[in-house]
Amino acid sequence: MKRREGRNKIKKGAPKWMVTYSDMVTLILVFFILLFSMSQIDATKFQAISESFRNRMIFDFFPSPVPMDNPTENTSTEERGQSTNEFELPVETEEERETETDTTSVQTDDSLDNLMDEVESYLDEHELNHVVSATRTERGVELVLQDSILFDPGEADILPSALPFLMKVGNLLSRISNDIKVEGHTDNVPMSSYRYPSNWELSGARASSVVRFLVAENNLKEERFSITGYSDTKPIVPNENSSNRSKNRRVEIVILDEDYKVD
Repeated sequence: MKRREGRNKIKKGAPKWMVTYSDMVTLILVFFILLFSMSQIDATKFQAISESFRNRMIFDFFPSPVPMDNPTENTSTEERGQSTNEFELPVETEEERETETDTTSVQTDDSLDNLMDEVESYLDEHELNHVVSATRTERGVELVLQDSILFDPGEADILPSALPFLMKVGNLLSRISNDIKVEGHTDNVPMSSYRYPSNWELSGARASSVVRFLVAENNLKEERFSITGYSDTKPIVPNENSSNRSKNRRVEIVILDEDYKVD
């Protein structure tokens, strides 16, 4: 009697080592999930990274690794000499700069014209044209006062007869906010005295006397004023005769344009 051959038993299920390995992988996955859940994301850095990927300008500097089907039809903008930065600000042209400059110049001219009109109207209204002359220059509006109506020869003390119209000039200056430069000028006749050794000291002292009076009597702010003594270095006419020398002896009150910078 033949012996029956035993049937091969079919093993069911995964090997035992795989079960252990699966448990280990599961534990590692849980471990990393816990780490991620406990971590904090820097919102600022994350936003910056997101923006960098959304900004396509970053990729404009690098060639594409994918070959193009028709390279001649898709020449890069760099090869064509065109800018790839779609966010680049427009370049201001020379014409636009000239237009802006012209506009600013027109506005400045209008401001000076209005100031000149106001000064002339004030001088006419208060009958000061015979003692004060107004001139429009690039610095602003210049009021010229001859020294004969302000001072005795060789002196810097304001005459009592000059005080009324200087009060009116101060009233004019109190109506505007512009800075003011007061300049003293003399003729070329040498000056020599104990108080004023030369025309330099005399011209500076006369300008200072006018400023002190204007500030004290009209409550004007001192920081609006600057003083310069020019002696005989800036004559308006040649010092050839007494009439011309009289014209050169003067005090100028310059109402400066708002955009003008004092030297």
